[in-house]
Amino acid sequence: MNQSSDPALVVIDVQKGLDNPLFGSRNNPDAEQRIADLLAAWRAAGKPVIHVQHASVEPDSDLRPERPGHAIKKEALPIPGEPLFKKQVSSAFIGTDLEKYLRDRAIQNLVIVGLTTEHCVSSSARMAANLGFNVTVVADATATFERDGYDGTHYTADQMHGVELASLDQEFATIRESHEILAEVQASLPARSG
Repeated sequence: MNQSSDPALVVIDVQKGLDNPLFGSRNNPDAEQRIADLLAAWRAAGKPVIHVQHASVEPDSDLRPERPGHAIKKEALPIPGEPLFKKQVSSAFIGTDLEKYLRDRAIQNLVIVGLTTEHCVSSSARMAANLGFNVTVVADATATFERDGYDGTHYTADQMHGVELASLDQEFATIRESHEILAEVQASLPARSG
């Protein structure tokens, strides 16, 4: 089977439960809009879009399937024909048929967006790279939350985001901004007569 030259946009865990204020301060408040922009461009170009949704098995998680927080936010809702893979762990490849789906369609290039940078986005990007896929993570279409380290050191959301992207860059993924990718997708569209 020939390898597909079209990269798949992989949208990870853009779910209402991640709006819970208990997570603390978040960076990239416009990440959902950047994701919506990328989705619109991918759809207009007829490129493959894949959705991933976390279905937590943790007793208190807002992302449990029976809770309202499990729902995907309006900016990232799948449309008919776009596959949705449900996962129970951080990697989109564990316990799902995502790898088989990609291999069956000869999709080699992945553009990953979603939540959160150092958890499910990173786990999925690292595993994708280890499986031999070419991975791009879109810096401004991902986001995360502030955290306290094991020793009590406080890390802002921007620090968490920046360090995780730095650890992924050129090892597991190429890190890019949405405007660069959108320009490339727009350039691939046929010229409109008018």
